[in-house]
Amino acid sequence: MWKNRITVLMGATMLATGGASAAALESDAPQSLEEVVVTAQRRAESVQDVPISITSLSGKAIEESGYQSVTDLQYMVPGLQYDPTQGAAFQIRGVGSESFDFSNEKSVSIVVDDVVMDGQRDNGLTGLDDIKRVDVLMGPQGTLFGKNATSGVIAITTNDPELGRFSGKVAASYGENNDKIDSARVNVPLGDQAALRMSAFYQGQDGHGEYTVLHKTLGSFEDYGTRVKLLIQPTDTIEILAAGDYAHHWDTTVRTAVSGAPAKVTAAEIALGVTPGTENVDSADGSEGGIRTDEYGGSLRVKADIGSDTLTAITALRYTTYDNDTPADLVPGNIYAYIPYNQGRLDTTKFSQEVRWASPTGQFLEYLGGAYFNVLTADQTQLQLYTAGQPLVSASGQPLTTFYSTTSPYGSGNEARFKARNRTAAAFGQIKLNLTDKASIAFGGRFSDDHNGQGLTFPTADVAAIVGYKATVIGTSKVPYQTYGSVSGQNFSYRISPQYKITDDVMVYGTYSTGYKPGGVAFVGSLYDPYKAETVESYEVGVKSELLDRRVRVNFDLFEEKFTDFQASILTTVPGAVVSQVVIGNAGGLTSKGAELNLAWRATDALTLSGSVTYTDAAFTDYVYNVTTDYTGTKLTNSPRWMTTLSAAYDQPIANDVTFHGTVSYSYRSTMFTVVGEPEYSRTPGYGLVNLRAGISTDGDALQLGVYAKNLFNTYFSTGWQQYGALGLLHYTSLDAYRTVGVYAQYSF
Repeated sequence: MWKNRITVLMGATMLATGGASAAALESDAPQSLEEVVVTAQRRAESVQDVPISITSLSGKAIEESGYQSVTDLQYMVPGLQYDPTQGAAFQIRGVGSESFDFSNEKSVSIVVDDVVMDGQRDNGLTGLDDIKRVDVLMGPQGTLFGKNATSGVIAITTNDPELGRFSGKVAASYGENNDKIDSARVNVPLGDQAALRMSAFYQGQDGHGEYTVLHKTLGSFEDYGTRVKLLIQPTDTIEILAAGDYAHHWDTTVRTAVSGAPAKVTAAEIALGVTPGTENVDSADGSEGGIRTDEYGGSLRVKADIGSDTLTAITALRYTTYDNDTPADLVPGNIYAYIPYNQGRLDTTKFSQEVRWASPTGQFLEYLGGAYFNVLTADQTQLQLYTAGQPLVSASGQPLTTFYSTTSPYGSGNEARFKARNRTAAAFGQIKLNLTDKASIAFGGRFSDDHNGQGLTFPTADVAAIVGYKATVIGTSKVPYQTYGSVSGQNFSYRISPQYKITDDVMVYGTYSTGYKPGGVAFVGSLYDPYKAETVESYEVGVKSELLDRRVRVNFDLFEEKFTDFQASILTTVPGAVVSQVVIGNAGGLTSKGAELNLAWRATDALTLSGSVTYTDAAFTDYVYNVTTDYTGTKLTNSPRWMTTLSAAYDQPIANDVTFHGTVSYSYRSTMFTVVGEPEYSRTPGYGLVNLRAGISTDGDALQLGVYAKNLFNTYFSTGWQQYGALGLLHYTSLDAYRTVGVYAQYSF
């Protein structure tokens, strides 16, 4: 199916570039494509001049897509994936570590308004509100960004205040299953030298599943938040931007049963209205599970022109709280219990300081240098009570008074408390030599000094306050031989990027870059288990072109990335542990290679077509776990070989001061596996999603009304599979796996 779609898209592009006569194309020729400006090299420049594979999304494109959360970017950017299991993380080109370990750093760095969002369980942004642009940079990005991201960077830029202009916008949408996105923003000038911008959003949807015993929906979510920015320009050479934000998230997206539970559990589920299976989204559990997060913080960015150069300083302070309450019984506890109490709280604090000095562009020697310092602390408590299959209440009505703690060892407290501190200090820079008006070469480097430490203690929680009566708790694991550890490391990463302009609109480039991610300290099943640093070598060659008076844009690249000591996670049985654990360790090596194609065509003044295709072959080249299990040659998890996006945007006046706006998009990904080793149960067949948005505007586009449809053809898919001990095979599902139709309205002033 995807081959047919790619053929059609390529055929359309060939028609635009060579299938019609030049004279025919020049007649009544439409306007050129809008220039895409990015800051991938910490300067504002055309994406066509940057020797890096980049997918850039405008705020308008994101708004018209209908997607709500930062994790939805995976449906708009081929090569980008998000895994909600095992700690939750992004992958680019198939590569990205997912881990519950708090000393582990992210492979894909999320940067919002120049601030690296590295808090564990924190995606850096909850709602996609008041966004100016999202740039996804493929491959290692260590030489110009604060963190040394080994797989890539998602750089999100929100709208800054505008001087001398009062403006605003209110928007609301409502659809099936109580689907809603409400937002408001206002820009207020404060004299001639300052402006204030404020925005707020609320969004949510009811889940498609049901807690059949509790008569509550399962799979619901709710987000809300606000952002405030104050811009001050006291002189023509100084700019001060202070920003603060707060966001709240809640969801009941928990695991549901597929197969393999004890026969009496399956029989009870069916009797209570739940039929286990690959499309089951219901649960007969007697307790509701959920996750709540709050993230907030502030930043101060100061820019000063010093001569012809620019000095930029960014200071940031951020906090996150993450509360999880995710019991796992499948049926009411008086029938069967497994882990009826699974509660945790994570608090993170992050401080960072970045300073950059940059020359102007366009001269023979362009340079940028900087320094970065970052401290992230995490403090988590986790209590998990296991019953060995005994019901919470016996047939005679007696409550269960003995529990087993999977989070603590024998003869110790009943919960685990992790305290981690990750510190990074780095110096980075890049010089670019413009050898001629067509040829240039850039050299970038980054020296990093990292220290990651983590400790584990076992405090005693008040079990009576949790279960409602006095009970005994017995630890189930061994006392760790070491309860604190740290890993320090230094690294120099670099990048070399020659590029050559064949014409003013056609550029070829090559990039060789290296990357590094420090080692960490893991405690798995209460066992001390440190792991080594990860490194990568990346090769990329490509061409960026604009044809037919810049009405057609074609960008293409080939890449190969070779990782050494990749930090991989796997769900496995740990000696002494009563339930499976997510283990992080080093895979000796993996390789990700493939090709990326991005197309855009301004077919008429009213119609713009665009599309992207990514082919990725990502597999372990050396991964032997625990001596006995060899994963060498297996594909990476959540890494489809093919990913495609196609879209068409149509804007056409249809009457006096009335304009029709329509957008249709298609996102496809081929078959993938979600568990290391490619077990057949984790196979997710390929699927495609179609989104539609259509409406009219009046009053110079100030007022817009319309309809939208997400997943128009109601294509179901599962997002994650997990073998969960005696409960058998469980899985997660997504709201995106169901059709949602609704209406929207917005007014700008």
